[in-house]
Amino acid sequence: MRIAKSASILVALLLAACHGEPVTSVTVEPPHVGPARGIDLPTDASDVINELRDSRLDFVARYYRDPTSRWPKLTASEAQRLSSLGLTIVAVWEPHYPDPDYFTFYTGYNDALLADRQARAVGQPAGSAIYFAIDFDARGAAPLAVDQYFRGVAAGLAAAGGGRAAYKVGVYGSGAICAAVTHAGLAQFSWLSNSTAWAGYRDYGGWNIRQSGRLANLFFNHDADEARDEYGGFRLRNVAVAAPYDRATPGAVVSGR
Repeated sequence: MRIAKSASILVALLLAACHGEPVTSVTVEPPHVGPARGIDLPTDASDVINELRDSRLDFVARYYRDPTSRWPKLTASEAQRLSSLGLTIVAVWEPHYPDPDYFTFYTGYNDALLADRQARAVGQPAGSAIYFAIDFDARGAAPLAVDQYFRGVAAGLAAAGGGRAAYKVGVYGSGAICAAVTHAGLAQFSWLSNSTAWAGYRDYGGWNIRQSGRLANLFFNHDADEARDEYGGFRLRNVAVAAPYDRATPGAVVSGR
C-alpha cells in the first residue's frame, strides 16, 4: 500500500511537470510506530512554530486558563497554526490555585463552565477531551476533595452543553489520583504526571498520556510526553500552512480526530 501511494504521488508530479504546471514538494512520512510523541508547554506555541515545524512531534498539549492567570491560554489562532503542521492538540484546564483547599464541587463546576467556553472559542470539536489538572500530590483527605471537584466538572460540562456535555473528561495528576478518578467513572482519559515521588506513580499503568523530562532538541520551556491508543486530542481542518508567527493566517473549519 505504501509503495502504491508513493508511486501515485511520483506519477502526479511527473505529469504536472510535463504540462508545465507548478510542482509542490511532497514528503511521504513513514507510518508512526510505537507511542505518539508530544510535549506540553505553558506558553503560546506560536512563538516557537518554526521549531515545532521540524520537531517530528505528534501532539502538543496546551492550556485553558482562569482569566486571572498570568500564563497565556490556548487561542483559536494558535490551534490553527498547530493544526496546519499536522499536530494533534491536547487541551488541559489547570486551576489557578494548585492548592488542596481549592478543590470542591463548586470550583469544579465553575472551572468546567470556563473550560467549555474557551474550548468552543478555539473551535475544539465535540467528543474530544479536556483534561483537568490536579497538580499536587493529593494524599490524606485531598482525594475526596478531588472526587467532589470532578463531580462538579461533570455537572458543569453538562450544564454548558444544555444537559449533555460536549467534551469528554481527562484527569492529569499522580498515579493514585488518575486511578481513583477514572475508576469512579469521572474521567475517560488519564495523564500521568512526571512527579515520580507522588502517590501511585510506579503502580499506575492505565495512563493514556505519560509525562517525562525535556527533549534535548527543543530549546524552549516544555515537558515531553508520550501517548498511546486514543487520548482525546483534536485537530482543526482546512487551515493554511503555518507561517512564521507574525504572518500566520487565521480562519478554520473544525472536525474531530
